Amino acid sequence: MKTIDDFNFEDKKALIRVDFNVPLNENLEVTDLTRIEAAKPTNENILEDGGSAVLMSHLGRPSGPEQKFSLKNIVEAASDVIGVQVKFVGNCVGEEVQQAVADLQNGEVLLLENLRFHKEEKAGDKDFAAELAKNGDIYVNDAFGSAHRAHASTAIIADYFPETKCFGYLLSKEIESLQKVLGSSEKPVTAILGGSKVSSKITVIENILDKIDHLIIGGGMSFTFIKAMGGQIGNSICEDDKLDLALDILKQAEEKGVKVHLPVDVVCADSFSNDANTQVVDIKAIPDGWEGLDAGPKTNVGFSFVIAQSKTILWNGPVGVFEMPKFAKGTIEIGNAVADATAEGAFSLVGGGDSVAAVKQFGFADKVSYVSTGGGAMLEMLEGKTLPGIAAIMS
Repeated sequence: MKTIDDFNFEDKKALIRVDFNVPLNENLEVTDLTRIEAAKPTNENILEDGGSAVLMSHLGRPSGPEQKFSLKNIVEAASDVIGVQVKFVGNCVGEEVQQAVADLQNGEVLLLENLRFHKEEKAGDKDFAAELAKNGDIYVNDAFGSAHRAHASTAIIADYFPETKCFGYLLSKEIESLQKVLGSSEKPVTAILGGSKVSSKITVIENILDKIDHLIIGGGMSFTFIKAMGGQIGNSICEDDKLDLALDILKQAEEKGVKVHLPVDVVCADSFSNDANTQVVDIKAIPDGWEGLDAGPKTNVGFSFVIAQSKTILWNGPVGVFEMPKFAKGTIEIGNAVADATAEGAFSLVGGGDSVAAVKQFGFADKVSYVSTGGGAMLEMLEGKTLPGIAAIMS
């Protein structure tokens, strides 16, 4: 696996695919710097080597050039984070861009305009990729969040850098962390899967069953399993067309010697609101008119015990509606347990949008081993798929 450590960037222009698809408020100001901060180590290394950096990214889902999706909106935030005044050019291909790249001096950073202002980006157009390739000497992919897309800037472009392509620090760390979980000899290995739908995690579960010892299932998806096992789940979220699948997953797990842990009690509410009336009940006996919105106290103790015994931990998805304070305790308890296990020497990887949001919100980000930056990309790797952006560098 080639990384930026395999190249000397002195007097070179690094063309870096970053993931600056960051949230903006109504004033077009960046509200979360995480993805920009994640790109900083790669940029710093290249500049310290004596090179310059040409950054390319997408932002949002524009149908063409739109001011609200312009990367010009993030220049100030990127400059503050990287520590260098970032230059900007209002396109990503063409003569204006080539001139801006030619004028770029060692130690400088240039940000190109939103790649998705051109429909050729998502189409994986070869001619467009060839134009992008003119903007640098060495291609660096550091955008894990887009690695599962076969777009011009994430995969096709690598063909034009047969000997001078590599991973940035962020992407290489993502790959190493996932490989550490999926190929771990540090057992027991525990996967904590939450979120609302079994259907979105089916392939993940089937792929990881051979690699784990414990599977904790929480959140809304647990009610599909409970109903399939004959439980009464009241008005709780459930995929009625996935009941047989849930039973099949439990059977597969048993055959592979994987211990499955489901909630035993639940905090249920009489409406989907932080102001709702609540009660703690057996998860198999939720009254009609009530819905489960968080793991109950007995469940929290049981899950925490399993996590405490683990040496390798994957956490993907919350176990309750943590966005509402009344239903956040289960997810916070998972976070505490994972943090404690990590402090005792376990390796812990957190990934998937909602669980990443939860660890940030509750202050666990620096108490786990690694927080993944890519939701869809991480899920596809967990599903055992080859990601185009990674394969393009490996080939």
